[in-house]
Amino acid sequence: MPVPTPLTDADYHALTHAVLSGIESCIDRWLDEDLIDIDTHRNGGLLELSFPNRSKIIINTQPPLHELWLAAKAGGHHFAFCEGRWLDTRDGTEFFALLAREASAQAGLPLNFSA
Repeated sequence: MPVPTPLTDADYHALTHAVLSGIESCIDRWLDEDLIDIDTHRNGGLLELSFPNRSKIIINTQPPLHELWLAAKAGGHHFAFCEGRWLDTRDGTEFFALLAREASAQAGLPLNFSA
């Protein structure tokens, strides 16, 4: 199990804001390139991705725990910030790798999110 890097609340909020904004920017670019039409809806620390097949991925910040959560068709995952990366608290999978895998499965085409 990964050992989380201690964060201040301000650092946590800055890091999670960067993650959510980066995901939105990536999806906006795909929309501009006509790659795929994924709708995004953001409410504070919650980002909802709606795919053309009506499936969803939900990414949610958990400020009291300093975690980032991801829920997809295949299940839910909790991530902690460890040495510069968000890692799954159960198996150490990197957040963007898991997001790419789940989004690709739900979209039916390969999608790669950059950290």
